[in-house]
Amino acid sequence: MDQIGVTTDTPKNPWGRTLAAPACSLADVMSEQLAKQLDDENNAFPTLTDPGADLLLPDEGTGTDTTSDLMLAQMLQMQFDREFDNQLRREEKKFNGDSKVSISFENYRMVHPYEDSDSSEDEVDWQDTRDDPYRADKPQTIPRKGFTGKGKNITTKHDEVTCGRKNTARMDNFAPEVHVGDGLGMDLKLSNQVFNSLKQHCYSEQRRSARLHEKKEHSTAEQAVDPRTRLLMYKMVNAGVLENINGCISTGKESVVFHADGGSVGEEEKPVPDEVVLKVFKTTLNEFKNRDRYIKDDYRFKDRYSKLNPRKIIRLWAEKEMHNLTRMKNADIPCPEAVLLKKHILVMSFIGKDHVPAPKLKDVMLSSEDLKNAYYQVLHVMQQLYQECNLVHADLSEYNMLWHEGKVWLIDVSQSIEPTHPHGLEFLFRDCRNVSTFFQKRGVSEAMNVSDLFNAVSGLNIPVGTGDEAEFMAEIVALEKRNEDHVQRRGKKTFSVASEDGDPPLRPDADD
Repeated sequence: MDQIGVTTDTPKNPWGRTLAAPACSLADVMSEQLAKQLDDENNAFPTLTDPGADLLLPDEGTGTDTTSDLMLAQMLQMQFDREFDNQLRREEKKFNGDSKVSISFENYRMVHPYEDSDSSEDEVDWQDTRDDPYRADKPQTIPRKGFTGKGKNITTKHDEVTCGRKNTARMDNFAPEVHVGDGLGMDLKLSNQVFNSLKQHCYSEQRRSARLHEKKEHSTAEQAVDPRTRLLMYKMVNAGVLENINGCISTGKESVVFHADGGSVGEEEKPVPDEVVLKVFKTTLNEFKNRDRYIKDDYRFKDRYSKLNPRKIIRLWAEKEMHNLTRMKNADIPCPEAVLLKKHILVMSFIGKDHVPAPKLKDVMLSSEDLKNAYYQVLHVMQQLYQECNLVHADLSEYNMLWHEGKVWLIDVSQSIEPTHPHGLEFLFRDCRNVSTFFQKRGVSEAMNVSDLFNAVSGLNIPVGTGDEAEFMAEIVALEKRNEDHVQRRGKKTFSVASEDGDPPLRPDADD
């Protein structure tokens, strides 16, 4: 038997030691019979062009030869590559998620996409997006000379079609929250007028959303506070000024009032009452814009008013109430005691007992004797406020007076002004009208009319005349005008004032 027959009959063990083939001569190697034998062996191996078939588990009935090491190595490598690509697909899907901008791991695949694709969808998913035939082409740019083409085919930069496509492409520069759609894919052509309108609308929407965000972050709502105010309240608790903050007890046009338990240590070792209130002035300017006249023409704050922006004026508004409360407290007028001022938060003593605030004068049910006593108290307090404190409440009514322990307490004096204010007497007349109307409706026979109450409080003795309120008001306006002219000519006030406040712990006021 020849050498070829010996080689073919030799058993092969793919996992064992490979037996060395006996040496053969060059003539045997070049023989046609040996070449045909080797070609038949190579044709017996199955092709690997069909990756969908499971190579490790051949179908029954096929005579696949697995005794060759090369065949096993190729099968294992192909299976490993397929598993690696499947894992890569999962990683890519997890990484991209629902994002509109996706990242492809195509360059890291081990098997060519067209060899491993089972359907047309896989081919689309793994194809190179740079060669996407359905992607819209960007409009051509006009060179610096301003036109393209020659002769009749010349196209300038003012061409309607070219400008329309350029405007469509420029919509991609709008804010992300503006949904512009696929204008390039639809070959949309926007005129300059439409594009400018859309651009202006997007700009307006951005500014509006920014204002809403700023208002939400930097404003005090009805019963909530902004983060900066909340931080100031936390600092008061951490410093020992407050034990804890219990909750909101009142809301108004300009402030929100919280109840709190006083701490053990205050500013400059000043004792803090057991129960206090935090008056947080609203940092929104909607209500404040119509109330700036109370502070703009106040001689105590007039110089500082012109130098501050609107938000700092709100802090000045809180400081003004602190000074007014201190001045009233020095005159022994029943009112809250100012404890501490931090920016736009004013800490005051609590009027009430056991976390229950004192009722307003409009809500309490009093007997006729108590109503009469309350009326004379209000009259005396108004005289003290005007003559001793040199102040006009400017918003006095049954809503800003509390009934506690048989006495009338005044609150909300942030808008209180001096009588030398250009509209001070007008505000005093309005206070007298509110007080007179309330007690007359409650049936207090001793309640004076508006004109008599005004003269009793101010001591000006303006003639009442026929009792017409309009004529009396005209006299008041004329008196204010003369007073204002006198102040401008002489540089001093008509009404002599001697007020020494001794204001609490913050910056002293020159006029106080």
